[in-house]
Amino acid sequence: MTSEQINSVLVFIEHMGLWILLEGLLLLANALAILNEDRFLAPKGWGFSEFSASRTKTLKGQVIGLIYALQYMRVPLILVNSIFIVVKLFSG
Repeated sequence: MTSEQINSVLVFIEHMGLWILLEGLLLLANALAILNEDRFLAPKGWGFSEFSASRTKTLKGQVIGLIYALQYMRVPLILVNSIFIVVKLFSG
């Protein structure tokens, strides 16, 4: 590889760094949004019934709250996914 090619790859990586980070966060949000409480969360002790006012300060309580917030926000998540798909189609 020439130094010109290496520089163009580095510029590409620098500009796409934030985009890739946002894509990763969107994939994580999608993964958390589709978790089923009855089949996955409740048997592991992560059900919403475990989420009481006194336990919201713990890490487990925060994660449970995040999961339920993402499940509640499915429609906006679908819109964000659609925007990402359209951008990826046009940008290549």
